[in-house]
Amino acid sequence: MCFFWGTTYLGIRMALESFPPLVLVSARYLLSGALLLAACFLKGTHLPRGRELRFTALNGVLVLGIGNAALVYSELWIPSGLAALILTTSPFWLVAIEALVPGGERLHGPTIAGMLIGLAGAALLVAPGAWGAEGGRGLVRGFLVLQLGCLGWCGGSIAQRRQVTRAHPVVSGAVQQLAAGAAFLVPALLAGEHPIQWSFRGVAAILYLVLFGSIVGYSAYIYAMDRLPVAVVSIYTYINPVVAVFLGWLFYREPFGAREAAAMAIIFAGVAVVKKYGGTARKRTSVPLDMVSSKGI
Repeated sequence: MCFFWGTTYLGIRMALESFPPLVLVSARYLLSGALLLAACFLKGTHLPRGRELRFTALNGVLVLGIGNAALVYSELWIPSGLAALILTTSPFWLVAIEALVPGGERLHGPTIAGMLIGLAGAALLVAPGAWGAEGGRGLVRGFLVLQLGCLGWCGGSIAQRRQVTRAHPVVSGAVQQLAAGAAFLVPALLAGEHPIQWSFRGVAAILYLVLFGSIVGYSAYIYAMDRLPVAVVSIYTYINPVVAVFLGWLFYREPFGAREAAAMAIIFAGVAVVKKYGGTARKRTSVPLDMVSSKGI
């Protein structure tokens, strides 16, 4: 989850060279959701129905529809590195919402301290270059849109976490992706955005997002949300910028020096604190995996 999602910032920026934002979101999740559900159907895995299906689909629209669409639109106005930095605020949304709901995990000093350490490291890693590259209205617009995306992503994630379900977490993820893609299909057709500029680079980028960002990355995310404390799952937002910087250095020889190395050390120190004090995994409300299907997932 941490690795592949770290590569999606670059993938989204490349895909936007060919596809308008709403088309990108809809096509990506229609493809990934359909592929995952087809695999689950062939495996004979339990598929959600009725109320369970409706709530899972709604969570998909919140988490992926609003959350990812906000990221896609933000990258029209601000650099992908700056978007990665701003999204490090999402753990605060995630843990705060969890603490507010009845029976949620309470906030603890060491957990908050670990998040602040990670945020400081991410700021040291991304901020000097990112803040110098953009400013003004674009920056403000991108920041506000990303906060809306964080709210949708975190609220939907917490709702999914508390939902009683018999479906395997990967099946739930497949339903969510298909629902998000379907929800954005009509807006994508009616929005009147710029026409698709077909190119090998753009098509390859969207296929990469489908396979590694959606099928692999999101399935890992929803599985982790089902099994781990919120504070532990939230560490991915700190590791993503590290992955993005490393790939930039690897493929484009972007600078990587003492400041970047120090930032990485700080980030992983924050990760260690969160993992140590994040608490034990919650008691699951869903049916154990070995009871979902005799054939597994």
